[in-house]
Amino acid sequence: MTTPSPTLNAPLSKAPLAPTRFADAAPLVEVANLKVVARGEDGREFPIVKDVSFSVKRGEVVALIGESGSGKTTIALSVMGYARSGCRIAGGRVRLGDCEVTALSESGLADLRGRRVAYIAQSAAAAFNPSRTIMAQVIESALIHKTATKAEAEVKARALFTALALPDPDGVGDRYPHQVSGGQLQRLLAAMALITDPELVIFDEPTTALDVTTQIEVLKAFKAVVRDRDTTGLYVSHDLAVVAQVADRIVVLRDGAIREVGATGQIIEAPRDDYTRSLIAAAEPQPRAAAPLRETPAPLLEVTNLSAGYGGLNADGMPHFPILDAVGFRIQRGSTLGVIGESGCGKSTLARVVAGLMPAARGAVTLDGRPLPPTIAGRSREDLRRIQIVFQMADTALNPAHSVSKALSRPLTFYHGLTGAVLDRRVFELLDLVKLPRGLADRKPGELSGGQKQRINLARALAAEPDLILCDEVTSALDTVVAAAVLDLLVELRRDLGVSYMFISHDLKTVRAICDDIMVLYAGRKVQAGSREAMAEPPSHPYADLLTASVPEMRMGWLEGAGAHASNFIDPADKTKGGKLFSRSGCAFYPRCPLGIAGTCDRERPPLRVTPQGSEIACHRSDADLMSLTAR
Repeated sequence: MTTPSPTLNAPLSKAPLAPTRFADAAPLVEVANLKVVARGEDGREFPIVKDVSFSVKRGEVVALIGESGSGKTTIALSVMGYARSGCRIAGGRVRLGDCEVTALSESGLADLRGRRVAYIAQSAAAAFNPSRTIMAQVIESALIHKTATKAEAEVKARALFTALALPDPDGVGDRYPHQVSGGQLQRLLAAMALITDPELVIFDEPTTALDVTTQIEVLKAFKAVVRDRDTTGLYVSHDLAVVAQVADRIVVLRDGAIREVGATGQIIEAPRDDYTRSLIAAAEPQPRAAAPLRETPAPLLEVTNLSAGYGGLNADGMPHFPILDAVGFRIQRGSTLGVIGESGCGKSTLARVVAGLMPAARGAVTLDGRPLPPTIAGRSREDLRRIQIVFQMADTALNPAHSVSKALSRPLTFYHGLTGAVLDRRVFELLDLVKLPRGLADRKPGELSGGQKQRINLARALAAEPDLILCDEVTSALDTVVAAAVLDLLVELRRDLGVSYMFISHDLKTVRAICDDIMVLYAGRKVQAGSREAMAEPPSHPYADLLTASVPEMRMGWLEGAGAHASNFIDPADKTKGGKLFSRSGCAFYPRCPLGIAGTCDRERPPLRVTPQGSEIACHRSDADLMSLTAR
């Protein structure tokens, strides 16, 4: 069935960035009948972008939305005249102002990229050279294109640092990439893109890898710069809640074709296409039905007074670089514990300690009441079988040289001694279990989608027939539709197999949808914990309240009024404002807390108490004080 072509210049409803600025503006970007093809292993070409047409007016931000494989990044790169390895622009045209991009020579494209069109990638860490200072890299494009002298470029860079709300704008350029936080590095990447005053900026999932409290600050900085500099933008994302804050119009893509185009308000409030409706539904995860818990005299997993870190131990037996400090929790058999917090809070370190990949400095991990040795070397094969871990990045967790069958066969042979026909049959059963076709068994990871690779990782963990699976950000790198399918699969496996999960995430909506209990970590400490129901009721720890206030809502204008608490944000990596990632004395959240008490919160460790709703909260403030914060 052929999808009718949408109206490409639909009337604009009220948009977030003053639509009257460009209501009568001429298009800066015109994409007409764009076709991009890719070459398969058999040498044959097949289409991945199919007859796509749209325009972007001067001063307008247009978002390209769709799940993985929809062609959104491929289309955005085509606007720069670029096609990834194995792909080529096979038809149509791309026009930027008076320039026919698809007709440019290699030298012409080199002049275009970084000068008239700038690109902000998803991973800022991968975009920076760790051996050069930030300033040298930010101004490099201006020097290459000769838009400014070195002195002029540095002055402009510092002005951009200020505009992007970076701490210490006069000194941050002297640092190296590893000396700033992820959110700061993402804003520095924006400064690098804007240094040449490009006519068009392409934002390619620039906040996807950030936790919510960092994301809100980066989005605010991006939006302010776009507004103040009258920037024209092409924003690639799978997150409709984020797009609602920055885009004037949305182009919805699926399988390389346009399904719907419209003003942001219309797409979000009255989508016309069934696929657009499915994207909106997937962006608002609903609570999954909890599996009945098995009655057991003791929890499946119990962690008590756990401290861990790096760099060896000091005189008092604590790590020189502490990550976790006196963390404790329980996971009942057949239940799911959600562990949430922003980057650097210790979530992944906690999973590594439980799995035995990293030793604890203090504390104990017990399984069914039996203490586990601190490292893999000391654990039995049965200990290893019972606790499995699924990592965030499916790409790096799978050996690219091994087929799916080999990846699944290794744990089956190691833990259960399976060989021959019995082994082959069990591989197929595991593929059935994670709802993948058996025909994938002979394929290698490079031939699979992101969602398929994550299902293979889950199948590999299930091959051991574990009691507990540690899920470390398993959906954060996936688009909303694929992530929703993986969540449904986790719930189904839990119901059918009785497996328990520790589900690590920075996505509060996802944790609330899938977990029975939730624990909030900040700077290596437990600041709040309780059942999903108790955690949904005030009072909340000020940091948990900040997390809640920072989750983007799918409505236009949310960013401007987002959480009064968010205005109190201090980047914990910004030492110039007194923030610390870890503080042995006092409350680690004190430098960012709107309710902090000088002389108490900065000196005395807060007590852990139980609220009337059943949550544990570590805070010096009373429940009434915390309730007043939530009510703001």
